[in-house]
Amino acid sequence: MIGIKLGKVIKILKEDENKTEVLVKIKDKEYKAINYNRLTGKINLEDELILNTTALDLSLGTGGYHFVISNLNHPNKDLSQGGHIVKLRYSPYQLKVFASEEQDSKDHDCFNKFKSLEGMPVIVGTLHSMLPPIIEVLKKLKPDIKISYIMTDAAALPIDLSNMVTNLKEKKMIHKTITIGNAFGGDLDCVNIYNGLIASKEITKCDIAVVTMGPGIVGTGTKFGFTGIEQGNIIDAVSDLGGVPIAVPRMSFADQRKRHQGISHHTLTVLDTIAKTKAIVGFPQLEQEKQEYIKEQLKNTFILSKHKIVYKDCKEIYHILRDSNLNMRTMGRSFEEEKEYFMTCGLSAKIALKLLDDPQSNLLD
Repeated sequence: MIGIKLGKVIKILKEDENKTEVLVKIKDKEYKAINYNRLTGKINLEDELILNTTALDLSLGTGGYHFVISNLNHPNKDLSQGGHIVKLRYSPYQLKVFASEEQDSKDHDCFNKFKSLEGMPVIVGTLHSMLPPIIEVLKKLKPDIKISYIMTDAAALPIDLSNMVTNLKEKKMIHKTITIGNAFGGDLDCVNIYNGLIASKEITKCDIAVVTMGPGIVGTGTKFGFTGIEQGNIIDAVSDLGGVPIAVPRMSFADQRKRHQGISHHTLTVLDTIAKTKAIVGFPQLEQEKQEYIKEQLKNTFILSKHKIVYKDCKEIYHILRDSNLNMRTMGRSFEEEKEYFMTCGLSAKIALKLLDDPQSNLLD
């Protein structure tokens, strides 16, 4: 069931081209709500809204927002011109996009003519909070690099929810965004990860692609029951298309949950069981006790024989990320609280740059 309530706009909190944050009143109580302008149009003070209240009703971590379903003051909206691919298909929220690969697209032929990613490095993460440290290190070490960000549909579907992506685009740190599957709102839309990768190479002409889900990973505390499991399939897709996958391990020594300490069980499951092809996996060189903990975790898997494991000093990465102006937080914890997590993300960027500058690097051995 969907939680639905009627509310009235009493204040516009923040507005840009694609998203409006408002304060709404529902039965004398005030709540924050998000309106996606590309879905439900512009909204004004005093407008009456139909709101999806499901997440707050369940106390889920959406940042404390309801979401606008429809504006009763402006209920009639026409479809934009062009595009025949529907996302969120056969649901009450299905929407039309103009996918890059559809037959009316000027880029349609490039997908059929595509041959190979030609060794392009592709950084494959899981949590959305991996994106800022990866981008920061890439741009700090190689300012002129062109980066495309591919957002999957394993978490938030509208890319406009991510203030971080908006910020990175405004700072010109991300060249283009691509939304795949049922995710939507990127500079380009594609139907799956394969065409998303092809679009990165052939349409955006990027040097490196970074792939992660949007905000809001789903996990159940079971071995396979988490949406980050897609990382294994994405690693294989990159390999299938002739790219070099660099898998970002999820690392923590601050998380109190045993299954996420050291190398998260998410990463161990993906690299040991799900991924069928080789990825490069970088780990920071840490103090001896933490280093031994990681090595002990890897010993009990097939990861050492299946993937290329790299240990690197991360002092330079630590200083880059410590001095960054980007918001470095994960699971509510700061950079200093989770420095191993963020340094691991940054290391994946440094490895990608090494491959970009030296395609014959022994990292590929």
